[in-house]
Amino acid sequence: MAQIKICGITTEAALAHAIAAGANFVGLVHFAKSPRHLTLETAADFVAKAAALGSAKTVVLLVDPGDELVAAVANVVAPDIIQLHGHETPERVAAIREIANRTIWKAVPVATAGEVAAAEAYLQPGIADLILFDAKPPAGASRPGGNALSFDWTILEGVAQRHPFALAGGLTPANVAAAVVLTKAAIVDVSSGVEAAPGRKEPVLVERFIAAARQVGQSAVK
Repeated sequence: MAQIKICGITTEAALAHAIAAGANFVGLVHFAKSPRHLTLETAADFVAKAAALGSAKTVVLLVDPGDELVAAVANVVAPDIIQLHGHETPERVAAIREIANRTIWKAVPVATAGEVAAAEAYLQPGIADLILFDAKPPAGASRPGGNALSFDWTILEGVAQRHPFALAGGLTPANVAAAVVLTKAAIVDVSSGVEAAPGRKEPVLVERFIAAARQVGQSAVK
């Protein structure tokens, strides 16, 4: 059964609902250009509330963060996981991991099988714990994800046999089951696909997404 991440949580109500509905991970975005941006203070409050509400792990999404921001997120927000969604090189990811002392996910936008294979450089020891494959943003986009775009999932053929991974990009309640069947992703990550408007989660869509994702797949991530 695939695990589920509801990303871009912006309100306490959405946080509580996602966890009650069965999300395994809740994502909090700290990136000023995103309509889902949270201050570090709000993110810290949400992390504490998530811990009190249940077993869902918290993921803070950062884009090309500097050392000071990484340290602040690790020490003040204290999420379970930091997700890097910028142009971080494997070397930079390793440095961030050292500073944060947290589980690290690296989001990689892909469009070809060659890019998928190249992304596995992030899985060398001491770098990232998990790769999240996402769609490439459109030209001129102001943010690297949450653009409601998908990609050709067939380029991920065989990846699940080598290592677990997360899948994002254009996922919705209508297509997530097919995505899991085809890719065998360990985690499916949704943001805009369960929103009524950017940054505003629609409870019914969240519930439908989780139900659909749970119908198929088998997660290797604990």
